[in-house]
Amino acid sequence: MEKHLYGLIGEKLGHSLSPQIHERIIDHLGVKGHYDLYELERNQVCDAVKAFKLLGFKGINVTIPYKIDVIEHLDWISKEAETIGAVNTVHFKDNKVFGYNTDYYGFGMMLDAFGVSVEGKTVAVLGTGGSANSVICYFRDKGAKEIVLVSREKKDGCITYEELALCGSMDVVVNTTPVGMFPKVENSPVDKEILSKFKVAVDLIFNPMETLFLRHAREAGLKTVNGLYMLVGQAIKAQEIWNNTVIEDKVVEQIYQYILKEFSQKL
Repeated sequence: MEKHLYGLIGEKLGHSLSPQIHERIIDHLGVKGHYDLYELERNQVCDAVKAFKLLGFKGINVTIPYKIDVIEHLDWISKEAETIGAVNTVHFKDNKVFGYNTDYYGFGMMLDAFGVSVEGKTVAVLGTGGSANSVICYFRDKGAKEIVLVSREKKDGCITYEELALCGSMDVVVNTTPVGMFPKVENSPVDKEILSKFKVAVDLIFNPMETLFLRHAREAGLKTVNGLYMLVGQAIKAQEIWNNTVIEDKVVEQIYQYILKEFSQKL
């Protein structure tokens, strides 16, 4: 049986859970494969994509800060990746290189799994990076009533955190910034007073499992969701693309529960 090669490229990958997640998916699919980590400098991205193609890789994932850089080295990108302006999944097929954004799908899987609906709701998105674009695109597609974009600095289409403090009640707030991520776990993008304006708080960070942002939200009585399910969901979608298959929802849940159990104490 042919061995399928997969990997993740990024700048700092020491705490990545991607190999463990993908190995579980590979086992479920019954294919012979291996998933590895590749830390790269920005000037190495182009040569790396060429090398993976020549070596016969099935696919790679791309994480910060290269989700935009990688686009110029692809032959084609999907509709959602084009809309978002970022690629996190690359597929090598028929001597060409295809790009997708599975963060979009992983985010949706996470909200569905935790019973968070955004249709007709007012939502706030903290941050303006590539991850924010995935969230914004999903909210638009799912019929959010109003999307409030929040940035540290005044930008077109955004309000500042100071202005957010003056807003009335809303429904869902999503942190797409790295604020509160390990090892700087003592920080939160907003305080408990601002969080009290919302009903649901979602943090794309999964390390730590409960950021200060989510702890403040929980203490203020909000429903809270961390980013671990999204990480599993986007990996599932990537493997579906690479292996031209569909993976059942129950498998997503099983792998999520496995990762949660095995690694929550380490995060």
